[in-house]
Amino acid sequence: MREPVGSVWVTGQQPSRTQRRDRYLPESMKHPGKMLPAIAAQVIATYTEPGELVVDPMCGIGTTLVEAIHQGRHAAGIEYEGQWAKRAAENVAHARWNGAPGAAQVVIGDSRNASRLLPGLAGTAALMLTSPPYGSYTHGHIRSTRDTGEPGIRKWNHHYSCDRANLAHQRLPVLLEGFAQILAAATTLLRPGGVVAITVRPYRVRGELVDLPGRVLRVAEQIGLVFTDRIVCLLCGIDDGRVINRASFFQLHEARKAWERGVPIHALAHEDLLIFHKPLTESADPGRSDDRGHR
Repeated sequence: MREPVGSVWVTGQQPSRTQRRDRYLPESMKHPGKMLPAIAAQVIATYTEPGELVVDPMCGIGTTLVEAIHQGRHAAGIEYEGQWAKRAAENVAHARWNGAPGAAQVVIGDSRNASRLLPGLAGTAALMLTSPPYGSYTHGHIRSTRDTGEPGIRKWNHHYSCDRANLAHQRLPVLLEGFAQILAAATTLLRPGGVVAITVRPYRVRGELVDLPGRVLRVAEQIGLVFTDRIVCLLCGIDDGRVINRASFFQLHEARKAWERGVPIHALAHEDLLIFHKPLTESADPGRSDDRGHR
């Protein structure tokens, strides 16, 4: 029997850049919204076994794929933007070169057509791990006056491409509708009882908190996924009971501005991990059963 899953995961002991050093190619850091490798690794270790298949319908630079094949799982990813699909494939090749025993494939396309893009994988995946796009709200790199000697803040690597069909460019209602369509299509790749894990965090728009985790939870339930668990994945470090701040410049800047306006907000120190499973009775192959059921 699998060990009980803890409600808080200590996944921020190392900064994001340190977690990726040598494990991912340097160009990967340019992606505006990357999943923390420690989160992906722990999800995969918790909900799958070696040799099983992990899929990510919005795979970006391939974090899910890389962490899966390093643990002896196999993986498949779909990425809408060609430049990031290329980076994902390069990161997979880099992982294989460094001894990762699993195999992975990356395809370019719209994940709402997942069954057509990955036709041989219907009903076979043990886990789908993904994250909705955040756009420029929480990501990117900066140089401040202290770094440049010039007034103001320079921000870069915080945008996706200019393709307006990318969900990252859409207003929240359209983004959620598109994400629901992607989830519905991608769950056809899951075996009955397969696990869906979604990493997501709230963000602020002009100081107002947007409860993206809550909205994603409702969207997933509306397409028939069964909510199983919510896990707190720490983005901060913990050292002898002390919190090591790893909040981004943007989060801290937003908090400072809010305090100046008399609104006491704080920077986030965790990401929500929402766990669902695909019902056993809804199989892409009605003749197939999975006597292991939901993990």
